[in-house]
Amino acid sequence: MTSSAFKPTAQQLADARGKTVPDLIAPSLRVLFCGINPGLYSAATRHHFARPGNRFWPALHLAGFTPRLISPFDERELLELRLGITNVVARGTASADELTTDELRRGAKRLQAKVRYAPKFLAVLGVGAYRAAFERPGAQLGLQEEMIGPTRLWVLPNPSGLNAHFQLADLGRLLRELKTAADAR
Repeated sequence: MTSSAFKPTAQQLADARGKTVPDLIAPSLRVLFCGINPGLYSAATRHHFARPGNRFWPALHLAGFTPRLISPFDERELLELRLGITNVVARGTASADELTTDELRRGAKRLQAKVRYAPKFLAVLGVGAYRAAFERPGAQLGLQEEMIGPTRLWVLPNPSGLNAHFQLADLGRLLRELKTAADAR
């Protein structure tokens, strides 16, 4: 990790409620990864998927998106690989369960403005959040039929360490399917 890495104190975590993490977006991305919303650890550090135990960074590497395991504190390196990160809802919470369906739906509408940079894919990390935000109760993992402008939508599992349904190898395999599709377009 870089020198900017730090472990937030209990007070810093409490103070992070409602704070945001800056989007990592640029023109011509292959994939814009979209989390549900920042957890308190990410909001406190102001880096995406920063909580130790979150499997986003190892799965990204396992899938071949990155040549090495990247730390959340080095997330800007993703832009060189034409990858970015945003969230459906910007505010930090202790749990995504604190978000309302209405809040998720408003977040999905805001994503339309974020894809003005026309990434090939918007990959939403959380099937339940996708179903609520995009009003698609039957949505499954993988490529979706709908698009936002020229951007294809892809749904992946939430990489949180709390999501026991998918192990790191499963996440890596599912991300590899997205990588194959992104590389082919």
